[in-house]
Amino acid sequence: VQLQASGGGLVQTGASLRLSCAAPGRTGRTISNNSMGWFRQAPGKEREFVAAINWRGGTTSYSDSVKDRFTISRDNAKNTVYLQMNGLKTEDTAVYYCAAGRGSTVTSNTQEYRYWGQGTLVTVSS
Repeated sequence: VQLQASGGGLVQTGASLRLSCAAPGRTGRTISNNSMGWFRQAPGKEREFVAAINWRGGTTSYSDSVKDRFTISRDNAKNTVYLQMNGLKTEDTAVYYCAAGRGSTVTSNTQEYRYWGQGTLVTVSS
């Protein structure tokens, strides 16, 4: 499954961005049965969990650093997952990656994700 992340950019603190992660499905593969996650990696730091959603979209999980500011959602009909980011802070600056889980349940464990997108850069300036 190929995942294409988009929507990153340069914004000021307090701004909002919406990231999208699409699985074009040219080969007929779908992500509708997979849990999906967003991770990020800042320069010089390890990749960290941001948010995850189960296959139906009814269960979500967030890291403490983004809880109440970010919202993960999915549209299985469009084979797309979103990350709505509000109240952006400079510490949110990172490359954001989407990933498709090996299973259907929510997880923050990177080892439980099988497919990864190429990443989209989010830069938040003060």
